[in-house]
Amino acid sequence: MGKPTGFLEYNRHDRSYVDPEERVQHFREFVVPLEADELKKQASRCMDCGVPYCHNGCPVNNQIPDWNDLTYNGKWQEALQNLHSTNNFPEFTGRICPAPCEASCTLNLIDEPVTIKSIECAIIDKGWEEDWIKPLVPEAKTGKSVAVIGSGPAGLAASQQLARAGHDVHLYEKNAKAGGLLRYGIPDFKMEKHLIDRRVEQLEAEGVTFHLNTHVGVDITGDELQAKYDAVVLAGGSESPRDLPVPGRELDGIHFAMDFLPQQNRRVGQEPIGDIEPITATDKHVVVIGGGDTGSDCIGTSFRQGALSVTQLEIMPMPPEKEDKGMTWPNWPLKLRTSSSQEEGAVRDFSVTTNELIGDNGKVSALKCARVDNNFKPEPGSEFEIKADLVLLAMGFVHPIHKGLLEQLGVDLDERGNVAADTESYTSTQNKVFACGDMRRGQSLVVWAIREGRQCAREVDMFLMGETALPR
Repeated sequence: MGKPTGFLEYNRHDRSYVDPEERVQHFREFVVPLEADELKKQASRCMDCGVPYCHNGCPVNNQIPDWNDLTYNGKWQEALQNLHSTNNFPEFTGRICPAPCEASCTLNLIDEPVTIKSIECAIIDKGWEEDWIKPLVPEAKTGKSVAVIGSGPAGLAASQQLARAGHDVHLYEKNAKAGGLLRYGIPDFKMEKHLIDRRVEQLEAEGVTFHLNTHVGVDITGDELQAKYDAVVLAGGSESPRDLPVPGRELDGIHFAMDFLPQQNRRVGQEPIGDIEPITATDKHVVVIGGGDTGSDCIGTSFRQGALSVTQLEIMPMPPEKEDKGMTWPNWPLKLRTSSSQEEGAVRDFSVTTNELIGDNGKVSALKCARVDNNFKPEPGSEFEIKADLVLLAMGFVHPIHKGLLEQLGVDLDERGNVAADTESYTSTQNKVFACGDMRRGQSLVVWAIREGRQCAREVDMFLMGETALPR
């Protein structure tokens, strides 16, 4: 611990945002980083606790006190090395992770947690700026080959670890560019895609072969994969969205969030959106159903496209503004959070269910809603209508797509419809087929995907070689 009194001398000071009026005019990132002197002060606030709960709060178990101390002492390269020892892609998590580590920080007991996420992002950004990040090419090849299906954070992490272990890694992606939901789900204003591109270049230099525009289960079958490779890693996403089965669902102007968001990402990335109906919020009253991160991404995208208004509906009751620390810390608390997109002008309404979607000439024009009680039952006499020209369904995802690859491989599914595999071996019920990330655990965070990709790679290496030096 570089400065034992840092947490007493300095208050929490985090990164700021460009004003909403300015940032909604473009799709670029708008976070203003901390200056070097301020960053040093913030790093000094880490107390190097006897029991650093931030380790457990972080799914990849980042050694947070260590790189906070190194940052405070100006040892940036050592901090970068430490950060990379547990996390392949800190520039992703430093931008889009909700930071459960900060919720677990001892200083969060007084609502002043260390700015862990900002320090993490500063370390990795400096590493790229100083050209410290180089491909790590294995000294020898094993002669073993692995197919990784899906190039999201789980697939990228697994591929990088396996390539560094000396295996011949082939990463399959159905889209034109790698990144999965990092590329096609998360808006550019939260994470610009050049961050993915430079990691792809690094992975290619380390020996990973990318097969883009290749839909596994269609362009290459499960049997062909099993015959061609020594191991197969299923690292795709949880892509089956939760639907809204109410009258009027068939009307035009009602879309899943993941039909809406990828189109805009493709526009920003100068990719064709394909032979599909263009979906835009321009000059429309938009209603987003679902209060999570995907719904928030729909809000920010809608405002940047020029929506007249955006309303977000959530069936859950409004959380408390402040959690009971004694009951929740160091676990992730249920409390009211407002995202940067919601701050841009969205109207949020809680304890609301949609009973019917009504339309005019085949197009949606309004929602018939009602308030619900604590059992999610509509309250009599609470009905109301909301005007809507565009309705975006962002109510989460139920499981990976079963038709195609999973059916061809014949892997067993768990009770939620995910690929059945545990976190000890990550093996499915089929020989040499492994599963990790959202395809195994269900819809989750990028940081969990990175963790599972890394751990799965270790088990694949052990399976192939009988031993492994990859970290758990």
